Amino acid sequence: MSKIRSVENQVPWWNTEFGPQEIEAVSRAISNRRISQGLLTAEFEEKVAHLLDVNYVIAASNGSVALLMALLSLEIGKGDEVVVPNRTWIATMHAVMMAGATPVLVDVKQDRPLLDPSEVEQAISERTKALIPVHLNGRAADLQRFNHLAQEHRLAVIEDAAQAMMSRTGGKTLGTIGNVGCFSLSMAKIISTGQGGLLSTNDESIAERLRLIRTHGVENVQDPKSWGEFPGLNFRFTDLQAAIGLVQAEKLPERIEKLKAVYSEYSTGFEDCAAIEVVPVAVETGEIPLYTEILCEDRKLLVEYLKHRGIETRPALPNMNRAKYLKKCADSFPCSDIFEKHGLTLPSGPGQKMEDIRFVIQCIQGFFERKDSTIDSPRER
Repeated sequence: MSKIRSVENQVPWWNTEFGPQEIEAVSRAISNRRISQGLLTAEFEEKVAHLLDVNYVIAASNGSVALLMALLSLEIGKGDEVVVPNRTWIATMHAVMMAGATPVLVDVKQDRPLLDPSEVEQAISERTKALIPVHLNGRAADLQRFNHLAQEHRLAVIEDAAQAMMSRTGGKTLGTIGNVGCFSLSMAKIISTGQGGLLSTNDESIAERLRLIRTHGVENVQDPKSWGEFPGLNFRFTDLQAAIGLVQAEKLPERIEKLKAVYSEYSTGFEDCAAIEVVPVAVETGEIPLYTEILCEDRKLLVEYLKHRGIETRPALPNMNRAKYLKKCADSFPCSDIFEKHGLTLPSGPGQKMEDIRFVIQCIQGFFERKDSTIDSPRER
């Protein structure tokens, strides 16, 4: 029988580590007066560019801003449409709206919550200017198809790789295959600087525009001739964040292996549980499972059951089409609805103890063993 844990022994939905190395790096940055965006930020950008094998990386204040900057760099705005998956974090859609464009929501695939290329083809209009495939939880969207569609219809491809740092497909790193890639450095990411974002591109002209946008569109604040080249705001990163990021970047190999181990433990643990379906991540082809997500019946009851045992989970967030302020939206998103209704993120992260992962599996197995053993899988209901 699974034990009930105290609040002090709670298993958090996400667990990562900040240790003495990060503290020392920040302390050293402060001592050397490396506070605002400067040399450490440039070093961090260079480090990540090497890791991603991409020509240019530009740091920004957060991942949401990175998406907005990408749109602005491609001069996408009022009157334009941008195709966005209905299953994503709401920042993807909001960035399009903040740029003045209209998001066009498209359903995801049935087996994985990724933008469905066949649905995208039907959504493209004469006003469409870009596609934003989202590599949700390290899963690779079908970039070969999207790049082909983009070439055929003269569109830009902005990769939302906020949850896909270092994930790969076809030997290439996600976020480096389209025109621009966007990453997040918030708390529940493989590299975290508290807040922060990154943009990647192999296009020099886009990189130059992104740097301008990041600092009010001004290349040199002391030179009046450089003013007004391109509109922008203060979207800058800081050297304090970069100090943390540089340390965390060195820990990437071990963190990647830990995330894979957590995903593998869950996958193996639920092999004989008909009521649980682990949403697949193709680890064997280079995808990195930032989180482990499942589909299950009786999600609300399961969440309460686990909470009572000191286990924190995250039910799937609402579909984008739930936003009441959308002016243009399809009526039906059957595949998205499955993930919205049955999706649940289990305790994940490189800081999780494997004994806690096994405890979570034991508790979930215990929950469903108490129910009818003939329970259908979520997709069969």
